[in-house]
Amino acid sequence: MFGFFQELSPAALYTLIGLFAGEMLILAGLVTVWVRQRRTAKKLQVFFSGKEARDLEKVLLEQLEETKTLDQEIQELFEISNRLRELGMKSVHKTSVLRFNPFKEVGGNQSFSVALLDGRNCGLVISSLHTREGTRVYAKPVVNGNADGFPFTEEEKTAISQAISGKSTTV
Repeated sequence: MFGFFQELSPAALYTLIGLFAGEMLILAGLVTVWVRQRRTAKKLQVFFSGKEARDLEKVLLEQLEETKTLDQEIQELFEISNRLRELGMKSVHKTSVLRFNPFKEVGGNQSFSVALLDGRNCGLVISSLHTREGTRVYAKPVVNGNADGFPFTEEEKTAISQAISGKSTTV
């Protein structure tokens, strides 16, 4: 058998060796392509598992439509959230009650100031002054934490600042 190779000319021998090396490269390429094809087939099997073998374009279009629907729903929820925030800013959620004794001759802290403010520190302060002759109640508007046409007493200022800061103490 080796005698056959000895009878060949060197050019023919080199050509035969080159052809053999080329065939080995082609075989290695075929094995590589086969391995990659198997991996791709496994991935596609996972991708299409539990489904009919539908057109991939149809699947993507369905996903796009679902995404658009979800985007619209998120936008609606965002608008609802903004409306709720605005309502929350308009509702009373900062309060304070301050009891005090404005006159030394009357015993106890029977007078009080109540501050009722919204998220923008607007609202009203109600004050009650208790004396021996009777009780008087006053209501004054509050705009941005400040007086609006009627000056505040020190007790009313304290009640408003406590409501704004979230601290409520009785004096």
